[in-house]
Amino acid sequence: FVWMIYFTCGKQTISPKKTEKNVLFIIADDLRPSLGCYGDTLAKSPNIDQLASKSQTFLNAFAQQAVCAPSRTSLLTSRRPDTTRVYDFGSYWRVQSGNYTTLPQYFKSNGYLTMSVGKVFHPGIASNHTDDYPYSWSIPAYHPTSFIFEKKKMCKGEDGKLHANLLCAVNVTEQPGGILPDMESTDEAVRLLKTRVSDDTPFFLAVGFHKPHIPFRIPQEYLSLYPIDNMTLALDPDVPILLPPVAYNPWTDVRKREDVQKLNISFPYGPIPKDFQLRIRQHYYAAVSYMDSQVGRLLSALDELGLANNTVVVFTSDHGWSLGEHGEWAKYSNFDVATRVPLIFYVPNVHYAKWPTFRVYLPFLTENMVELVDIFPTLSYMSGLIAPEPCPDFSFQEELCTEGDNLDAEKVAFSQYPRPADTPQENSDLPDLKDIKVMGYSVRCWYYRYTLWLGFNPKTFQVGIQASHLPGKHENSLSLFCSAVCLGLRIRLH
Repeated sequence: FVWMIYFTCGKQTISPKKTEKNVLFIIADDLRPSLGCYGDTLAKSPNIDQLASKSQTFLNAFAQQAVCAPSRTSLLTSRRPDTTRVYDFGSYWRVQSGNYTTLPQYFKSNGYLTMSVGKVFHPGIASNHTDDYPYSWSIPAYHPTSFIFEKKKMCKGEDGKLHANLLCAVNVTEQPGGILPDMESTDEAVRLLKTRVSDDTPFFLAVGFHKPHIPFRIPQEYLSLYPIDNMTLALDPDVPILLPPVAYNPWTDVRKREDVQKLNISFPYGPIPKDFQLRIRQHYYAAVSYMDSQVGRLLSALDELGLANNTVVVFTSDHGWSLGEHGEWAKYSNFDVATRVPLIFYVPNVHYAKWPTFRVYLPFLTENMVELVDIFPTLSYMSGLIAPEPCPDFSFQEELCTEGDNLDAEKVAFSQYPRPADTPQENSDLPDLKDIKVMGYSVRCWYYRYTLWLGFNPKTFQVGIQASHLPGKHENSLSLFCSAVCLGLRIRLH
């Protein structure tokens, strides 16, 4: 958690009060840093931008695996996927690996009332079909009842019929119950906040918004914020010539949507028509603005109820989402667009960071490399609790420790992604554990990303020494400088 204690190499003196602070932990789904506070001039995200205006905003935060269950498990346990052994949606870390204490569980054990609304843990097997209750939560986790319609045919097509489309802007009044899941989650979160006004017990409230995850089933009025004539294609829309086939994500979940199937796109590299690409980007940004409005409702309630002055607020996402970069869509890769996430950290009554010779007043932007595994120890510390100790080299038996503590002067971020083969397959995006044959390990520093693909044994969870992808003649022709950089990063991976 060095990134909250050192902005670069100089110490800062923000320290927690002795009294515990409340925590509002907000996590979006599939949100890349397409926000105004991250310099995206197209994005309209006034509420998140307002939060960032009084917070520390981390410009280079990275997920440890760019898919929901592994990333959320890693974040909430502060353990990397190779420790949790959660690489898919069919594994529960307490069974698969160890009885690791989670972030909310740690707060609960320290006297907090812990509550979950929406998608915080990945539901299903990955959280024991209970969102890890009662370990992590004081009361059963809440899920919006309207979410059952997300996977049904709810999108009105040009033929007047309902379809399971990717693009699904709707008239909310025509939806079952006249509501959408994130609206319902916000209602419940606000209700829970109201119950805390007259109670001195500190609380940890986690709120998980489903958007901008597909399908883009959002209120249709948000499309008007992004006229199609204002939309542009990705700056690098082509599959890189030298990209190893194993690194490519064939975006099968996008292909399965009915409106995309009608395009008859060839597998795995066939490009989406440019006019449809523009519409995908339009709907993604509209989904971001819709989610931002729900964040605004939540933060307004926190303030109106008089809770904001003693509540730490964290806003982040489980991973990013490609919008046509490298000829890819969705997550499921080690590229920056899939692994980089927003991370905003608000601590009440903190207005500046004090360095040895001067002060830096908030808001503060930092380009330091940080990881989602850093959140657990940092949030504990900033809320007034003792941060967990760093994990030992072999930590499978340690119930409470963090793999997010890195005291190196030059911080780097690690990510990984599994594949069933070294060429794109129908299950390349999300292979079951038993089908994983290759693991791609990636390290990101200031200017470079280095990824190494190794053979993987799903029975032993071991990787082979022999690389699955060997550098070709073009890659071997790198300059001596680049070769030296790659060698250094490869050493960091090992």
